[in-house]
Amino acid sequence: MTLFGRAEEIGLLHRFVEEAADGGRALVVRGEPGVGKTALLDEAAAHAEARGVAVRRVAGAEFSATEDFAALTRLGLPVASSSRLAVAHGVLTALAEAAPVLLIVDDLQWIDRASAQVLAFVARRIADSGIGILGAARFDGGGFPTVDLSPIDQRSAISLLKYHFPAMPERVRRRLAEESEGNPLALLELPTALTPWQRTTVGALPDVLPLSRRLRDAFSSRVIGLPAATRSLLLVAALSGDNAVLADTTGLAPAERLGLVRIDETTGQLSFSHPLIRAAVVELASEVERREVHRRLGHLTEAAGPDERMARLLGESAHTKVRRGSPVDAIGDLLRAADLSPTTRDTRLAEAAYLSTAVTGDLDSAPHLLAQTTESSLTVGLARASQSLHHFGDVAAARRLLTAALKQAPDPTDGTDRTLLEAICHLAQISAFDGQWSHFHEAVGRLCPRPELLAIIESTYADPARCGTAMLDRLDTVLAGLSRAVNPARIVRVAIAATYVDRLPACRTALRRVVSHGRDGGPVASAIEAMFLLGQDAFRAGQWDEARSLAEEGLDLCARHGYQLLAWPGRFLDALIAAARGDRDRVEARIRRMDDWAGGLAHQYACHVRVLDALGRREFEAAYRFGTAITPTGRLASHAPHALWTILDLVEAAVRTGRHAEALAHAASGQEIRAVSARFEFVGRVATALAGRDDAMFAEVLAADGLDRWPFELARAELYHGEILRRQRKPGPAGARLTAAAERFERLGALPWAARARTELRAAGTRALPPKAVVLTSQQREIVTLAAAGLTNKQIGAQLYLSPRTVGAHLYQLFPKLGVTTRAALRDALTTLGEGDATVI
Repeated sequence: MTLFGRAEEIGLLHRFVEEAADGGRALVVRGEPGVGKTALLDEAAAHAEARGVAVRRVAGAEFSATEDFAALTRLGLPVASSSRLAVAHGVLTALAEAAPVLLIVDDLQWIDRASAQVLAFVARRIADSGIGILGAARFDGGGFPTVDLSPIDQRSAISLLKYHFPAMPERVRRRLAEESEGNPLALLELPTALTPWQRTTVGALPDVLPLSRRLRDAFSSRVIGLPAATRSLLLVAALSGDNAVLADTTGLAPAERLGLVRIDETTGQLSFSHPLIRAAVVELASEVERREVHRRLGHLTEAAGPDERMARLLGESAHTKVRRGSPVDAIGDLLRAADLSPTTRDTRLAEAAYLSTAVTGDLDSAPHLLAQTTESSLTVGLARASQSLHHFGDVAAARRLLTAALKQAPDPTDGTDRTLLEAICHLAQISAFDGQWSHFHEAVGRLCPRPELLAIIESTYADPARCGTAMLDRLDTVLAGLSRAVNPARIVRVAIAATYVDRLPACRTALRRVVSHGRDGGPVASAIEAMFLLGQDAFRAGQWDEARSLAEEGLDLCARHGYQLLAWPGRFLDALIAAARGDRDRVEARIRRMDDWAGGLAHQYACHVRVLDALGRREFEAAYRFGTAITPTGRLASHAPHALWTILDLVEAAVRTGRHAEALAHAASGQEIRAVSARFEFVGRVATALAGRDDAMFAEVLAADGLDRWPFELARAELYHGEILRRQRKPGPAGARLTAAAERFERLGALPWAARARTELRAAGTRALPPKAVVLTSQQREIVTLAAAGLTNKQIGAQLYLSPRTVGAHLYQLFPKLGVTTRAALRDALTTLGEGDATVI
């Protein structure tokens, strides 16, 4: 039997069983209905039997609570005696003869009074007897020692639902976990009261969840006995929503006395002690009573049948919520609209399916929604294409579905049609990954009016090398208004348009809002994309640990929700950092699948990472081969955005392999984009100076202010200039440049590049930099020691009570400090380091 979130309680009961068998003990586990008392009694019984302890078990029952000695009789204990005292002595003698024995009494509150008195008598006399008495009760422990059983935590609740209901979407699990408040019975029973659609579709859950019979019995017993007037007020409060405020609460005193509700004396707000008490109040009311309350509260969709006008209003409400960044609430409106309007049902279901896949991260909901559609339309086609793209990562199938759907658009030139614009934005994503942009350009060209953001994306994202200053000015205008944007999808799309033209810094604040919103339950897909965009910005700014943390968080979310395509930018970012830091194993693990792509972004990702990896290892011929797979030398290939990011890489590879003409030609091609940004201007001039081995130009370029905004590119420029100065036999200036480069590389953790700078320093006759003091906390030393011994991150985390992810983050930060790139090198690093070389905080 799998019990979630009960490790501490299981340990306690195991110890109790062992101590009772060795001596004698009594204990009552106390807790609310459904909290898991019986399951823990089962665990204790199994443990006792495994240790050879005899187990006798009985459960109290309300119907037999008035029958003297009913419980003892069912336990097979002697009760045929003239007095209760004699019975008690007889029971104690019988149990002592059977010792070691464990007596388990469930639902102690329903045990008949005579049996309870005898058990209490025995419990006071079991020292050194080998008798254990273990009970479970809802209220007090009847004089026995007690331990209170709390609800399980949120993480354990989610794990329990995943185990028993693996097909349930994550957001539905979270809703059920919140409603159950950690009550295991509720977690197991709530899904059984839902329809298959509700269990698998985000937004289909009603405001008040239905209860199974077992839950109704467990939570309604105290409600049933309330006065009718009190129950009527409770129904109004239950259907009013969270923290209702009632005009008159005087009739709620009986419910307050029972602890069913709490009323804030200052605000007048009413809250139920448990969400399932609220659900029980609704369950106990008749359909007529519920409809009447809904009518009084103005809940028209709950009080009426099919209604085309109301369906239209709900659809408009849903679209407004999407624009304001509340897509989960929008799905609920769309599903209610689908129920109210048979004529637009397919469209509303498809819109809900699209939001589930492309926005909220509830990819498992879409198939159930789409299975109910019968018509073929642009909306349905977009939803199916989105499912293929995100859930399966099948770009080819998504393209086929979307292009077919676009042909069904009633007016393909209408630039105000929201569905059409979403479809074209999806087509841009598809085109980036398969490298086929013609359909996208055609679709955008037919729009009238042409939306500004789509026009910008068509230029700065699809083919940034040729975007031109006029388009950059238009993008800057859009960026200036980003602080007022509230739609996460729009913020992300603006940032995507800004990515390859070096304008991500202008998007930081807005992207951080998207990430924060996603962490708080907002659109998860937008949050993932925002994390990867912020990570790219952090990489350029030299904040590599932050970039890697963002990449890992986004990839974790992709894995949790099943996003296939969205994971690629995160894999690229993580692999790029690993390449710069010399972690070859991580590089290969991340880009192995990218090599299968013949073109498009994934192919450019793989080549970009391999170029940087090869340069760090001084494998310049390989670097040249991978660089020219992105773009030929001498020009920036069309629709190859990574050609802008690899100009300096390809120029260096050409210089190192003796292709000087190609190096000069490619450096000249970089002049086309120098006006795009200050960074491109700096990188372009460094590439020109490197291709021409121009000492004077390097000196001029490196004299500019603000270059530390791009520490990796700056360190590379210092390295290249230092090499030239060394060859000109200028050891002093060369040493200064190379020392600055080495220190900058080391701060970044770019170990291969730091090693290159140190090699040049030695060749220049300059004394190599002394190794820096390595500062490790005691926890870090433990982590490194265990990793050097061959333990996995999961095993280390189990020993040190850390998550595997935390262990991995520590190791990734420590590798550069210790001068290693793989786990296999940790043992030698520790041996070299010695106990006295590390400062332990």
